[in-house]
Amino acid sequence: MSYLYLDESGNLGHQFQHSGVSRHFVITILGVPDESAKKAIEKAIERTMKNKVRGKSKLQRNLIIELKGAKTSFAIKNYFYSQVANIPFKLYAVILDKKRFVNHLQVSENRVYNFVAHLVIKEFPLEQAMTRLTLVLDRSKSKPEIRAFNQYLLNQVEARLPPQIPLDIFHDDSQHNKPIQAVDLFAWGIYRKYEEGDAQWYEVFRSKIVYEQVYPK
Repeated sequence: MSYLYLDESGNLGHQFQHSGVSRHFVITILGVPDESAKKAIEKAIERTMKNKVRGKSKLQRNLIIELKGAKTSFAIKNYFYSQVANIPFKLYAVILDKKRFVNHLQVSENRVYNFVAHLVIKEFPLEQAMTRLTLVLDRSKSKPEIRAFNQYLLNQVEARLPPQIPLDIFHDDSQHNKPIQAVDLFAWGIYRKYEEGDAQWYEVFRSKIVYEQVYPK
């Protein structure tokens, strides 16, 4: 079974004069080839939380419940990567330059999100899936939005999947689904490179990136 974990960084606001509205919106996919690699990433998150994040007291252990790109220090990110560097995962990313896409941002943010997600997923070699393909996202959408996203994606990728290969789409809680935390860390690194010109963390894991494209080109 192959796994795809999807997360985003930045936002889809288009009122650039407002504080907190980013120029870039990044969707990143973490491609994991099999169950063994998935479990290794899970253990790396657990090890990082245990050794580098949580203190000894119960209060300290409860203060931070997951790794987040925007809230985790470079030293901790670097330690995490040392735990996963030899795991055979791959990263795919599309960086939406909203100032070059601004005329299309007037539609619903969900439609733009779904469109960018598809731009990333179509770069994954779906045709190579051997048994089952599972896509997992952080659960942040409403039930109608989840249905619309799932249907849109199924319509876009179904023709590329071998007919005997099922595609499962899950929207899960990142606190409990550890590979979502991993892709959050990577998505934030790619976002920082384009939004702030800060590539320190990006340079650590860039060898794992097999597709990275600004859109529109």
